[in-house]
Amino acid sequence: MTRREELEAFEQAHLSPRAAKAAGSRGRARPESPCPMRTAYMRDRDRIIHQAKAFRRLAYKTQVFVSPQTDHYRTRLSHTLDVAQIARTIARALSLNEDLTEAIALAHDLGHAPYGHAGEEGLHAAYARHGGSFHHAAHSLRVVDVLERDGEGLNLTWEVRNGIIAHTKGRADLGDALSSHTPATLEAEIVRVSDRIAYLNHDIDDALRAGVMQLSDLPADALGVLGATHGARIGKMVTDVIVASADAEAISLSDEVRQASDAIKEHLFDHVYLSAQAANADRGRIKALLAALFEAFLAEPERIPNPHPSLNLDDHRDRARAVCDYLAGMSDRFAKQTYLDLFLPREWQRQ
Repeated sequence: MTRREELEAFEQAHLSPRAAKAAGSRGRARPESPCPMRTAYMRDRDRIIHQAKAFRRLAYKTQVFVSPQTDHYRTRLSHTLDVAQIARTIARALSLNEDLTEAIALAHDLGHAPYGHAGEEGLHAAYARHGGSFHHAAHSLRVVDVLERDGEGLNLTWEVRNGIIAHTKGRADLGDALSSHTPATLEAEIVRVSDRIAYLNHDIDDALRAGVMQLSDLPADALGVLGATHGARIGKMVTDVIVASADAEAISLSDEVRQASDAIKEHLFDHVYLSAQAANADRGRIKALLAALFEAFLAEPERIPNPHPSLNLDDHRDRARAVCDYLAGMSDRFAKQTYLDLFLPREWQRQ
């Protein structure tokens, strides 16, 4: 018996009947010989960390606050690690598959555009003018399916791919988000709720650090339920998910914690994410930057390095797709530098 088979046998014997076992995976688009040491989900996790260039670029992509002056604000990478840690804690407590949960969590934001949500809006608007549509969840799946490894993709399992496309909630309340049956596994549902737990709490921390709000600005009733400190709130929400989901058919929260979480989320959307005093003060400039870059590369597609080989750059739709792929992969600082290189005379940059 190989080590992988021992691990699969352990999952069968010790994980919950509700868990997604690696041996029961629906498999990969391109069949591969199994690894003798790792289960399929462990292998997916390792590919995301070691082979996905998009994973490394998350370190230089905005979470909420654009171009902060200190190193303590969250990036897409630190957010991703927060989600993975919270999700693994919940999965372990519920005897679900930690490896599958972690793989989904690590890949869930690979498709984000530079400059956070303003960048996503700007790239979507630019691409829509040429018949396309951009959303980070769909693009995350495109990254792992098509763009990584020089156009071969990572060939991840069906369950990880489902979790990537199903993680997004937008502004929906947690009850509405969790009632969706799009996630095919409880592990994918865990990542969906862990994403919300992570960003609500670290965005409070970043907003306090930035001085755009005070803790007393948050709804007092919600803080009374969740706690007054960062650790207390995460602990309360994680514990509540575990207790509420222990004997349930889906991942859920108690009504009290869900309502408090939604109240915090609404406050952040209204007073931080959409506030002109916060990181999105430059929202219009970010959209203009991406629009300008899109049109520049569309006009000169030879500037696009290594477009996917399936795309015909003589075809307008394919060319726009290649431009979108390239811009979505940029980090914030690379997008800024590319704009400077294209639109400012070089002598200005040397002054």
